[in-house]
Amino acid sequence: MKKFLITLLSLVLVLTSFPVTAFADDEYFSEEQIEYYKNLGLQGTTVNVYNWGEYISDGSEESMDVISEFERLTGAIVNYTNYESNENMYSKLLGGGVSYDVIVPSDYMIDRLIDEDMLLELDYDNIPNMEYIDEQFLNMYYDPDQLYTVPFNVGYTVLIYNTELVEEEPDSWEVLWDEQYRDKVLMFNNSRDAFAIAQSILGQDFNSTNEQDWVDAAQLLAKQKDATNPVYVMDEVFNLMESGEYAFAAYYAGDYLLMLENNENLDYCFPKEGVNFFSDAFCIPTCCQNKKGAEAFINFMHEPEVAFENTEYIYYRSPNYTVEEDEESSLYGEDVIYADIENSQVFRNLPQNIIELENNLWTQVKSGKLSADNHDRNVRIYTECAVIGGFAAVVIIAKLISNAKKNKEQDLSDLYD
Repeated sequence: MKKFLITLLSLVLVLTSFPVTAFADDEYFSEEQIEYYKNLGLQGTTVNVYNWGEYISDGSEESMDVISEFERLTGAIVNYTNYESNENMYSKLLGGGVSYDVIVPSDYMIDRLIDEDMLLELDYDNIPNMEYIDEQFLNMYYDPDQLYTVPFNVGYTVLIYNTELVEEEPDSWEVLWDEQYRDKVLMFNNSRDAFAIAQSILGQDFNSTNEQDWVDAAQLLAKQKDATNPVYVMDEVFNLMESGEYAFAAYYAGDYLLMLENNENLDYCFPKEGVNFFSDAFCIPTCCQNKKGAEAFINFMHEPEVAFENTEYIYYRSPNYTVEEDEESSLYGEDVIYADIENSQVFRNLPQNIIELENNLWTQVKSGKLSADNHDRNVRIYTECAVIGGFAAVVIIAKLISNAKKNKEQDLSDLYD
């Protein structure tokens, strides 16, 4: 018995002398992947990531907690914060006093950041998972030499509607101007996407440098505000459309599927006037303090397992081809995700005068200053003032004439006296 116990103890000691990973499979990653991230030397460092809200798998509903997994493999700490629009992100960077290592801007904003020397070139030797990126999403117009970006998600804008409130299947953006849906419309709360809808209806180029085009589009958006009083939203669109209270929402195709899970009465269409094709990508801003950590994080986001989990959580099309080819993907063969819309347009960086005009017009649209009702009210007030002013002028003139007549009569009286 004693000899058996000694043998058993020896066996236990031998087994425990080997790494745990040699005998227990990691839930997500291979031993090779684990060793790669462990050997990067990022232990104790911080990676500051600035990303859109609801734009990464966070561990909810049994999904992968991507941030925690990166921290586990590298030993680094991720400081993860969100923004709601490209413009908000840009303002934060421009204001200084911040240190972000990874940002995820959209195409036109990347174009602008490159023009203004606000991005660092990437060392793709530190991002070997570029091999998984579908070639059609490389060398995009905003980064033709593939120096600054790694694609993250791509997709289209789409018109989402509630079949319980909408009897006739829509095929046009114009339904967002239909007065019968007053107080039942959700509209983009960012100028570029909102203007694009009006520009589609008007047959304009989304990147027009003609100031009158932007004025015309703004006036059309003002008419929408008068007709349907839309609610301008971003991430709030999920709860509002899922609640069933709203008839329409202009938003992004992948988000439609997420909403559909919580409200089976929702449907979608790609309006006939055209839609925006967008691309969001990982970049490293010039304020970066941990470039090695940033490139490691970007690379990690395209580990096939991570890209798959992100797609399952976000429901956007991943440019990582391993996801599209995976028949286990919830999006496998989904038309709304893998559509090819011929009359789509992309956003490009605009000249400064157009950017300033767009921002000014957008402020006026949302505040109601361009509203036709507001315009009519101003005209009415002006007219009333003019009438009152005219009446006052007549009274004053009559008074002057009367006084002059009296003075003349007095003068004549004095003369005869």
